[in-house]
Amino acid sequence: MAVDILLDGLKRLEYRGYDSVGVAIASEGLKVFKDKGEMSKIEPLIPRWNGQMGIGHTRWATCGRPSKENAHPFVDCTGRIALVHNGIIENHLELRKQLEEEGHTFTSETDTEVLVHLMEHYYDGDAHATLRAALSRVKGSYAVAAMVEGDGHIVVARKENPLVIGVGVGENMVASDVTAVLGLTNKVVYIQEGESAIVSADGISIFDAQGSTVDRQPTPITWTVEDAEKGGFEHFMLKEIYEQPAAIHNSLLGSLDEIYAGAVIPDIDVSSVKLVACGTSYHAAMVGKYVIEDLARLPTTVELASEYRYSPGTGECPFTVLLTQSGETADTLAAAREARRRGCRTLAVTNVVGSTISREVDHVFYTNAGPEIGVAATKTFTTQLIAMYLLGLRLGAMRQTIDRTKVRHLSTELRSMPRYVSGVLDRASQIEEVVEMLVDARDIFYLGRNINYPTMLEGALKLKEISYIHAEGYAAGELKHGPLALLDASTPVVAACVNDHTREKMLGNISEVAARDSPVLGIGVEGDRELAAITDAMIGVPRVPPILSPVPLTVVLQLIAYYVAKKKGCSIDKPRNLAKSVTVE
Repeated sequence: MAVDILLDGLKRLEYRGYDSVGVAIASEGLKVFKDKGEMSKIEPLIPRWNGQMGIGHTRWATCGRPSKENAHPFVDCTGRIALVHNGIIENHLELRKQLEEEGHTFTSETDTEVLVHLMEHYYDGDAHATLRAALSRVKGSYAVAAMVEGDGHIVVARKENPLVIGVGVGENMVASDVTAVLGLTNKVVYIQEGESAIVSADGISIFDAQGSTVDRQPTPITWTVEDAEKGGFEHFMLKEIYEQPAAIHNSLLGSLDEIYAGAVIPDIDVSSVKLVACGTSYHAAMVGKYVIEDLARLPTTVELASEYRYSPGTGECPFTVLLTQSGETADTLAAAREARRRGCRTLAVTNVVGSTISREVDHVFYTNAGPEIGVAATKTFTTQLIAMYLLGLRLGAMRQTIDRTKVRHLSTELRSMPRYVSGVLDRASQIEEVVEMLVDARDIFYLGRNINYPTMLEGALKLKEISYIHAEGYAAGELKHGPLALLDASTPVVAACVNDHTREKMLGNISEVAARDSPVLGIGVEGDRELAAITDAMIGVPRVPPILSPVPLTVVLQLIAYYVAKKKGCSIDKPRNLAKSVTVE
């Protein structure tokens, strides 16, 4: 039955949104059930209607509070058309007013509902033409799936939001992410920007923005359904933390050779670099700045994607690198288009083959981390760090700013990184014990210097995301410029101190903190007695070249966040107010 397939797929998509669930099934008319809440609570209430076609949705509120009325699918006034939608309709208030004046009755606060009423307005017996007509009135972004009673097919369209069609035998499926169709097929067709499609059990017809037919072959998917399941771990986040040695190995596999052969980054003239990203990816970009300036001696700037697109630009065209785990981040996609408009050469670093960003840039580096279900990014971040090291090595080799001996040494150390990370994971039980000093805190500071300043920003973000403790990352040298006023016995500090050129300064900063009675959890190279002597507890990491230290430090910080959140009883895989892929601005 369609309802069981829909519910199975929606469970795999809960990381994209989980404040309400709904399905519509073609079964002697249209049958609809939807309600506020997570899948585990709603699924037992959904009737198992006997129908072979349906649409479903798990929502993350962007317009209208979480409620039964605001849940998808939406049905028109006649009860014949049902529709689900990801994205934002920017002119929905204007459209709603016009439709209400025509006699349409709205039942929700959402922007999405205008789409189903627009389809009702235009419907003439051809659902595909009707959807295209409705969307011609819309300003905004969308991935839409709609069906009309008695049609026997679903019509879909996309703009700035991901949409894939799973190709099966005697069945076809539509989803916003490949993970939803794993187990049903290993072949998908990616619907591209501005395209629409008609999907039935027997076939797929794709149309471009002008309505012309598009011929596109399915893409094989290498992920398995087991990759998207917990595999015996209590949470997806913990599973994905433990998958990092394999993810790093896969990200490196062949990449060093490809980098030096120019397959990823060709021999182009690079005089400066700009790294653009959001959230966790932004922290990877900040690490990348230190790496590229160190290895390639290139002036490098880092900018938030949400700010880049609104800046006037300087008329210069730096080599622009855009980092996005999903390849669908709305602000980063907009930044990619703006960079190309300015005439900049662009490179995307992303985890998802076939994602929108890959078609918006000149070059792509795939991190090959595998599917990541936990909302808090873990292995996708560490593999982005690997991409930054490979980029720095490539640019350094192109510019001859690093000699072959250093290249060989760093390459060898990178290949050893899965082993180093495994060494950190072997200390998980120790980390679980020492985080007890953080669990009851209201505020925590994360301190680092140089390349590990952004590493600690990421550590603070992880803690905020899943434990709801207020945490702030700071460059340790900035303590005396304000934050020291906030330190006391109730404010713990997590401090990174590795064997680099800032070590002595960092030890001094930690002593300053200890003098204010703040409990200090130090993270440093194993066996560092000086650090252990001035901290309340210390977590050791393997000795690696200082430039590579963000990788093992990051894994420690992820485990700290995980165990604090677990001890607090938080919803680790589904933190409140957050969704995995941010496809709206």
